[in-house]
Amino acid sequence: MTAPVPNLDDALQSGDAQALWNLGSSLLALNKLDEAYQALARAVELAPKAFMVRLHYAHVLERLGREHAALAQYFGAITQAQMQDRWLSDETTAPPLRSLVKHAMRFTYDGRKRVFEALLAPLRARYGDEPLRRVADCLRIYLHELPANYPDPRQRPKFLYFPGLPTTAYFARELFPWYAQFEANFAAIREELASVMAAKEGIEPFLKFHRPEDVQGYLGGVEKPVWDAYFFYRHGERYDAHYRDCPRTGAALDAVPLCQIREHAPEVCFSVLTPGTHILPHRGVTNTRLVTHLPLVVPDNCAIHVGGEERVWHEGECFTFDDTFEHEAWNRSDSTRVVMLLDVWNPHLTEVEREAVTVLVEGIGDFNTEAGVDRD
Repeated sequence: MTAPVPNLDDALQSGDAQALWNLGSSLLALNKLDEAYQALARAVELAPKAFMVRLHYAHVLERLGREHAALAQYFGAITQAQMQDRWLSDETTAPPLRSLVKHAMRFTYDGRKRVFEALLAPLRARYGDEPLRRVADCLRIYLHELPANYPDPRQRPKFLYFPGLPTTAYFARELFPWYAQFEANFAAIREELASVMAAKEGIEPFLKFHRPEDVQGYLGGVEKPVWDAYFFYRHGERYDAHYRDCPRTGAALDAVPLCQIREHAPEVCFSVLTPGTHILPHRGVTNTRLVTHLPLVVPDNCAIHVGGEERVWHEGECFTFDDTFEHEAWNRSDSTRVVMLLDVWNPHLTEVEREAVTVLVEGIGDFNTEAGVDRD
């Protein structure tokens, strides 16, 4: 005899994700799709990182004809599984799941390609294909249809590689005609920095860690390394209160062509490195935007290392680098170092390409949020 299926209402009230998953799977096998949907939707709500639950939830959504919702859930399930070294091959996939996992991967590949190409369709209609040729290749690289073929092996973006751009760790001053005006505000910016440092309000860690031990691998040099920031923008969000408290700095920033992408960029801050702190080697997310520093307070024995090339900060003199090259920075002095850090567009992108990258990155971010996947 077949065991009776538990009551759906009781299961929904239980708050037990495992029981709901079991029930939803049973209902799915019985082709009771609406009831399976209810059980699995609640299970995903209770256990959003459970990739097996999300896989079956996506399957129900697909069978119900909700293809876009299924796409997001399939992608979330695959991403979470692979972060745990599962579903990378037949060997890392349980035999009963292989057929469904492979279907999910095909569905996800086709669906994401369709979604992201649709984002660019209005721009193609407006500008034609040729101005967007490098953008199209960028998307194909992101989707793993094309190899990146990095011209410089030191460069490895963590998220999005844009091909065809001149590759260098540091960029020539001549590419940034706004430097002179920004540097002319050096004294005013440093004066407002002094007020911020004296008040100690609004200063927060540049990196957020849930546990103290998580700092390992990111910061070192001393027992308690500190990399703090006073943000004017964080993940694209403008800190209006900081603009009000530092009006001359804010006015100077408003004259800079910052890279602005909703919920992604820019990062703009007073970057504060305490004595002995070492920002360990790491890489940035994309070569479409660059990092500019305006050094404000620089004691001796402080430097930055980008792609194997060391540079010392000089107060009041901007420089810009591509953080997709491995880079690190240190303060080996006995006093605090502060630079103004800001994200700007790669000057080798055209205006059309900047518009397309903005649309694409925002769209990828929105899709990843829908899928329950971390941005970038």
